[in-house]
Amino acid sequence: MAAALATPLALNGAVKMANSAITSQAYLEGSRVKETKALIAELCRHFYNLGWVSGTGGSITIKVHDDSVPKPQQLIVMSPSGVQKERMVEEDMYLLSPEGSILSAPLAKPYPHKPPKCSDCGPLFLKAYDMRNAGAVIHSHGMESCLVTMINPFSKEFRITHMEMIKGIQGHGYYDELVVPIIENTAHERELTDSLAEAIKAYPKTTAVLVRNHGIYVWGDNWISAKTQAECYHYLFDAAIKLHQLGLDWSTPSHGPIHSVNGALGNVRSANTPVKARKLASDNGIEPLRRCIVLDIEGTTTPISFVTDVLFPYARESVGKHLDATYDTEETQDDIKLLRAQVQEDLEKGIVGAVPIPDDDAGKQEVIAALVANVEAMIKADRKITALKQLQGHVWRTGFDNSELEATVFDDVPEALERWHALGIKVYIYSSGSRLAQRLLFGNTNYGDLRKYLCGYFDTTVGNKRETKSYLEITESVGVDKPSEILFVTDVYQEATAAKAAGLNVIISIRPGNGPLPENHGFRTVKSFSEI
Repeated sequence: MAAALATPLALNGAVKMANSAITSQAYLEGSRVKETKALIAELCRHFYNLGWVSGTGGSITIKVHDDSVPKPQQLIVMSPSGVQKERMVEEDMYLLSPEGSILSAPLAKPYPHKPPKCSDCGPLFLKAYDMRNAGAVIHSHGMESCLVTMINPFSKEFRITHMEMIKGIQGHGYYDELVVPIIENTAHERELTDSLAEAIKAYPKTTAVLVRNHGIYVWGDNWISAKTQAECYHYLFDAAIKLHQLGLDWSTPSHGPIHSVNGALGNVRSANTPVKARKLASDNGIEPLRRCIVLDIEGTTTPISFVTDVLFPYARESVGKHLDATYDTEETQDDIKLLRAQVQEDLEKGIVGAVPIPDDDAGKQEVIAALVANVEAMIKADRKITALKQLQGHVWRTGFDNSELEATVFDDVPEALERWHALGIKVYIYSSGSRLAQRLLFGNTNYGDLRKYLCGYFDTTVGNKRETKSYLEITESVGVDKPSEILFVTDVYQEATAAKAAGLNVIISIRPGNGPLPENHGFRTVKSFSEI
């Protein structure tokens, strides 16, 4: 076919070629393109056996990888539409430019085959490539991905936590809550393009979008990442369906019984349905039961003295030994890279205590000495910065692993967490400490492992705790209908003010050792979680 065959997939109605090298006829017919076409045919046969692309449904597209070509400029191989996916061969594939123009198309086959047609999913695939810099996209019609959107026909999200296979999803760990947006189906797949783009934009951490009564789109940095994640998503959907059939709630850490509005078991309310009608007695009368509670740590769940007198000194005294022992590991080199960038910024701003970090050529010990000096100054100033918090988390992990540290929580915390969990309220942590440090703390308390009551963790990667936009980001992540369905509990007035500006309900925690509050601050206060 001609190398500039225009199609509806072309952006802005124009054919935009990549550089001459990758659009030359030799390259279009070269080994890299042929290997990618053959790979798609092989994967489609595999997906057919999994039930993902039966009845000619589903599709896959992969970028032609070449180290010399930036991913946005790489060519795209895409499977055709309306064909038996398990019988495809490399000659059946379409080759597209980075912008979606067809560079080569398969020849027509005799009856009973249909004329060749590029995938109806094409515009959706291009959105994932454009908005997420993906290297491959898989569209599955797997039964699990279809049924899981039907359990609650009004839910706009699928949520699951505390399942091992969550670790197979990019950016997620076992204790995290996985959130997958759900968009509504249309008569023609190309009509899903705008809603898919909106979901990708609204959920910056997602690597998939579910289409109700239809299937799922999954993308990854490359075909292995996309395939691995697609398999994990289908496993998790299947697990959720089976847990639902057993009357168990897959969206909570304990996967306990699903509770209906009146407290009975069954399918009256699905695990992802908002609870708005139930009421809870409190000291101030009857108040609506909140969907989510977000807790600060220092001065809220944990005494300030534990952080200042135990954790900080341990990190300060151990950081040099930790850096020396782990210096050549990828994790520590990433920590050092973050610290270098932060220290350079501090030096440019004239921050007190910042000292230059020499290049690696100066030697390991000289680099470590400078890092330790900067870390000590940051800890002394109680800096709430990601570079410091990430390193501290790794140092504290060693302390907890060696039983040199045990976290302290207030006596009323475990009982409250258990009570809220039993009521179906999802509890999250938001702290300036890293997510790793948060999990370590709640996993090693004087009351044992409390992580089973927690649905997720937020740290400074979502923003500064004194900025309103951080709480808006949390609101998007936990998926409530209104910010007011979230209760934020903190000991810091500035954090309370920022959360209130974002629309959250706020309570200020009054604990021994906490700092004073402004007069007439206007917030409800509690001295114990038993009051909430």
